[in-house]
Amino acid sequence: MRTVAAIGLLLLAASVAPARAHHGWSGYDATKELTLTGTITEAGYEHPHGHVRLDVPGKVWLVVLAPPTRMESRGLPAAKLRVGTKATVVGYPHRSNAEEMRAERITIDGATVELR
Repeated sequence: MRTVAAIGLLLLAASVAPARAHHGWSGYDATKELTLTGTITEAGYEHPHGHVRLDVPGKVWLVVLAPPTRMESRGLPAAKLRVGTKATVVGYPHRSNAEEMRAERITIDGATVELR
């Protein structure tokens, strides 16, 4: 009976997780690549996607990163996303939120991490 219950829970978790995590990237304009360099003023390393607020001259951007497991496996642990750290991000602007972008890659301390 325990095996049946465990299998049921696994199936339920598998069906819920993709719906929660997937939101699509159509809200970002992949025809307008941006390269921004600035200072991290806030960082989050949570699911479904990490983020930083990047203070660049004249604007603060919300930069959507990859899921934490991907960032960790590619060499970008949470400790590298420190407030006050200089970073360069390459990515695409959000179509309706002029202060948000989706990052394709991020460079911190001379190391570039591919996020997608």
